[in-house]
Amino acid sequence: MTRTGPQHYPGARRDHWYQDDFGGDRMEVNVVVLHTTEGRSLPGYQGGASAPNLTAVPDLAARKLTWYQHFDIDISSRALRNRPGGVQTNTLNVCQVELVGTCDPELHAKWQASGKAHVYWPKAPGWALLGVARFLAWAHEQHDVPLRGPALWPAYPRSYGNGAGQRMSGARWNDFKGVCGHMHVPENDHGDPGAIDFDELIRLAKAAVPG
Repeated sequence: MTRTGPQHYPGARRDHWYQDDFGGDRMEVNVVVLHTTEGRSLPGYQGGASAPNLTAVPDLAARKLTWYQHFDIDISSRALRNRPGGVQTNTLNVCQVELVGTCDPELHAKWQASGKAHVYWPKAPGWALLGVARFLAWAHEQHDVPLRGPALWPAYPRSYGNGAGQRMSGARWNDFKGVCGHMHVPENDHGDPGAIDFDELIRLAKAAVPG
């Protein structure tokens, strides 16, 4: 399949590059899936075996996101479960983005109590949401990913499994184009990124699109 558009997000570091080790399928991306890592630093991803296309690491002191790219935009990455039979997940025109931090209110409270600085994505600071929004604007401009997504972004842990009825059917997933969360992808049970402020994220992304 021909890949169109730039394959590397401007400014993203490539010193944790896994495509040479794991290859991946060629795609023409029309979906971005957002995850949270449930950790406070760049994951090792089992040496790349479970890596996304990109990871956004909050630099809390500088109030910005540091981006790491692990696979080309139009090459499948490895952060979703893909069960035998059914639909395709990682390889269905999906660019995957991990956001370092948590969507779990209990983990957030535990880290707060012990003074461990982090981003709690359901209450993310404006600069962090803006950093994600700028990537979505770029994905829209360069790869025609629609700036829209599911209506339901329930809070974790209700988002785990299909506790809030948010997870897509196989047919809906096959037809979907836009921005969604790990919580929306069929054949998966994770509930990230929880109740991220999706409306604000899309508003900021649309405002960041040139012209």
